[in-house]
Amino acid sequence: MALVRREHWGSRIGLILAVAGNAVGLGNFLRFPVKAAQNGGGAFMIPYFIAFILLGIPLMWAEWAIGRHGGKYGHGSAPGMFDVLWKSKLAKYVGALGIWVSLVILIYYCYIESWTLGYSVFSAVGLYFNETTFDSMKSFLLSYQGLTRGDHFTSILPAYFFLLVTLGLNFWVLGRGLTAGIEKLAKIAMPLLFLFAVVLVVRVFTLGTPDPAHPDWNVWNGLAFIWNPNFSKLKDASIWLAAAGQIFFTLSLGQGTIHAYASYLREKDDIALSGLATAATNEFAEVILGGSIAIPVAVAFFGLTATQEIATGGAFNLGFVSMPIIFTKIPGGPLFGTLWFLLLFFAGITSSVAMAQPVISFLRDEFGMSHKKATWTLAFGTFLCIQPVVFFLGRGFLDEMDFWAGTFGLAAFALIEILIFAWVFGIDKAWSEITKGAELKIPIVFKYIIKYVTPAYLLFIFIMWMIQEAVPTLAMTHVDPAKVPFIHGSRLLMTLILIVLLVLIGVAWKRNRSAKNG
Repeated sequence: MALVRREHWGSRIGLILAVAGNAVGLGNFLRFPVKAAQNGGGAFMIPYFIAFILLGIPLMWAEWAIGRHGGKYGHGSAPGMFDVLWKSKLAKYVGALGIWVSLVILIYYCYIESWTLGYSVFSAVGLYFNETTFDSMKSFLLSYQGLTRGDHFTSILPAYFFLLVTLGLNFWVLGRGLTAGIEKLAKIAMPLLFLFAVVLVVRVFTLGTPDPAHPDWNVWNGLAFIWNPNFSKLKDASIWLAAAGQIFFTLSLGQGTIHAYASYLREKDDIALSGLATAATNEFAEVILGGSIAIPVAVAFFGLTATQEIATGGAFNLGFVSMPIIFTKIPGGPLFGTLWFLLLFFAGITSSVAMAQPVISFLRDEFGMSHKKATWTLAFGTFLCIQPVVFFLGRGFLDEMDFWAGTFGLAAFALIEILIFAWVFGIDKAWSEITKGAELKIPIVFKYIIKYVTPAYLLFIFIMWMIQEAVPTLAMTHVDPAKVPFIHGSRLLMTLILIVLLVLIGVAWKRNRSAKNG
């Protein structure tokens, strides 16, 4: 198979910031603290770091290697990359999962991302600052989402406006291409994101004890909750599963996004050091910064018990209900609220443009589309598919997509790719690909971790899911009957997207084969 010349990243720092921007998303500042609080705080951190070493880092290197290797042959998405690694007619169709996962997540992620942009404006103008209780602030959020009618929002039009702005910004950046669009965004958004996060961490740590009547309500007890482990909790398999799931989500593994970015590397570009730097940057953003804002400040204002209850309500309650209440209570609240939601928006948009890249690469590489045509084709498809997410939000439509793509799909694709890479392609060739051009000497033990430990770990996750969750999830036994038709609708949409991708792959390979024969 002939090597193909492709566009390349403008600089290593641009590459690292772009891939880190892909990984550093809403999950770092919302999902991580919620998962930690839901799963025993410090007890969660032990399986979390074990999963980082045995799953996160090996898969990060594997995805960089698969992407760079596929890029040599003109492929920027998983179908083409798998076709290069595995000489089977099925390979390209199996790779469809790598496009499907990122596309489905992109569809609902952009809507959540748009809320952060809207709330940054609301913070700046003080729109929600009269809402000082959980009930009133939750009512504010629900009315913004169009789920209820409140004093501030009588329709979904404001949310829809910010969605259109968010989609427009995403596809404007994507339309400018790799270096002028994605790389430039990363060079601007990532430093600002870290700056805003540091400012917020400093503000959190200088709060003292907001309520003198509750001296135990302070930031330090919030940190202690996250970092002091209760070792008895480690017997609970659900904590290990949650920790592994968070590692997938936070590093953007199993999405096909890292593959797409890595396909624009040169053959001898280092991936060992760059991959590790990307993972380390993400972990700093998540554990050090993300772990030092939302949960500690919630404990300082509401106490540990209430914070655990807030976390049980999910990431939206923590990010869009409890945090805005806190901003109404501190001096400079409008400024800090604006910084918080802009931080989330920058984290979101650097991730969402990455989710779009596998589809754009697929359309360009396999159908020969121009970059502009591929970008706007995806924009049109995303706009159509996002409509039921917006209008059926309260009926479980988004949650269903998030589970099958954002949880199950990530782990499924990761298991498939590590088996193809380490076992079908072969661990010796895989290790050679990872270490080619490496400026960092990777310990040889990771060769065996990639071949044996990582696949076994992933298989364990699937077996435990099958035992604990498969039947009730598929049968929807714990679902409100009123939501069942909408969940079926969500599953139908996701199935249709997968079918379309499979058909496009078949057409593309037939077309390209005919072109070669002609």
